Amino acid sequence: MNPVRSARFPPGMIERDAQYSRWRPASLNSASLTEPAKPTLFQALSDKRMAAVLFLSFASGLPFNLTNFSLQAWLADSGLAIKTIGFLSLVALPYNAKFLWAPFLDRYLPPILGRRRGWIVVFQVCLAICIGTMGFCSPTKELYVLAGVALTVAFLSASQDIVIDAYRVDTIPPSERALAAAASAFGYRTAAMLAGTVLVVIAGHFGWRLAFLFVAALMTATLFATFWAPEPQAPGHPPRTLADAVWHPLRELLGEKSMWGFLLLVLLYKVGDALALSLYSTFMLRGVGFSLDELGIAGKLNMTISTMVGVTFGGWMYLRWGTFRSLLIFGIGQALTNLLYMWLALAGKKVWLLVLATSLDTMIGGMGQAAFVAFLMSLCSADFSATQYALLSALATLPRNLSGAAAGALVPIVGWANFFVITCIAAMPGLILLLIMRRPLNERAARETARSA
Repeated sequence: MNPVRSARFPPGMIERDAQYSRWRPASLNSASLTEPAKPTLFQALSDKRMAAVLFLSFASGLPFNLTNFSLQAWLADSGLAIKTIGFLSLVALPYNAKFLWAPFLDRYLPPILGRRRGWIVVFQVCLAICIGTMGFCSPTKELYVLAGVALTVAFLSASQDIVIDAYRVDTIPPSERALAAAASAFGYRTAAMLAGTVLVVIAGHFGWRLAFLFVAALMTATLFATFWAPEPQAPGHPPRTLADAVWHPLRELLGEKSMWGFLLLVLLYKVGDALALSLYSTFMLRGVGFSLDELGIAGKLNMTISTMVGVTFGGWMYLRWGTFRSLLIFGIGQALTNLLYMWLALAGKKVWLLVLATSLDTMIGGMGQAAFVAFLMSLCSADFSATQYALLSALATLPRNLSGAAAGALVPIVGWANFFVITCIAAMPGLILLLIMRRPLNERAARETARSA
């Protein structure tokens, strides 16, 4: 089976392949191959399926900053050394290893709410409890305990991501993939930035404990979205054995022509952007000297607004430009906006420059994220969406999670301004590879268009 075949077919067009537990088209006549009209962003978001993707992506993004930016801000505010802060960024490594237990979530069904939503509820309840527990830890007195709880939060958050990503792939038809990518990035990044903004502002006035309890309450509220979300029309069937859940997705993914080049592109495309943002909170608080209020409002609140604009515009442009052109233009923009942080490092504490740098960087980053998520979805087969997407997204986040430790060691040597120049250069290999992979990307897009035409 070709791994790029991920289209959904209406009832009556599918038949069960008993040997591999897959769904495939029973017939491909001219009527069944008629491509549906692509909806506008407003029409898609008014659809309950797309709205469910938006709200569940919000739930997925909510815990993200708690083991990244917000944790950095807490540790920096508590006076910990930059090397220690950089080392503790490794607690986010479960995001990179989540493909290891994704087959388990593909194979076994929870007792409630179906194959995907049941697992989402389990992880959301556990996350709410652990996030609240983080607020009762002390970075100065109980650093190892805090690191252990943060590691648990990262594991639960990565597990929630697995099933929410699979739900999106299972629910959204290929014709709406770009809009689903925009909705997903919109919800995820908005939640991540909003949680970071509110948490930092509350911490500055009322302390970190109340801030984390507030985010735990938000996490609990996302349960309503999970219960409200509809089941996929063709949810598929779990593999017969755990071994099948492991090997069949890998066999389909790696058997695709040019897939090794695509996998390398997934790894390299966001390297420069990830490195630049790896010590964002530390740079703003201790590198430039902004206060928690300035970081929360001018920085992270501004990120939320810019992300809204970026992912919406990026999803809209992806529909018109396609995969290659979107990734190239947005990738160049992501690299160049890193230099705005170099300007801020040289200019010193200027709130207007903080707003400018954060706005442009996050807006372009949102555009790139919408195109990148659509690209990842296009690499997945609907038969094994949880495992394949977990593998791809883990590979994509590897530079982000490893860059914190590298940045923590690099900044004391080269300084903040030179560091951001290096982050711009670090984006070049991914862009060069994108140019090399132009023909395979366009051929893949042509095949998908022919299958849905």
